[in-house]
Amino acid sequence: MNGIPTRQQVENLRERYPVGARVVLHHMDDPYAPIPPGTKGTVTYVDDMGQIGVNWDTGSSLALVPGSDSFSKVSEPEKNKSNRGMSR
Repeated sequence: MNGIPTRQQVENLRERYPVGARVVLHHMDDPYAPIPPGTKGTVTYVDDMGQIGVNWDTGSSLALVPGSDSFSKVSEPEKNKSNRGMSR
């Protein structure tokens, strides 16, 4: 997103990336970002500026910036793969 997002754009992000959704990073254009491409994480919030807070599987927590960072939501089957065999 370029500039300040509208309330509707932020709500759309919150619907698309709800708390608990899994994402995978493709590219982050930030020289201080210690998160390598391919890293997965769990969404913890979407703030009023449209930044998506993520707890990365590496132990780091760093927000994604839509329009600047390249990422995608992990598909549901992959998200649930780790839970197979855990319930009866």
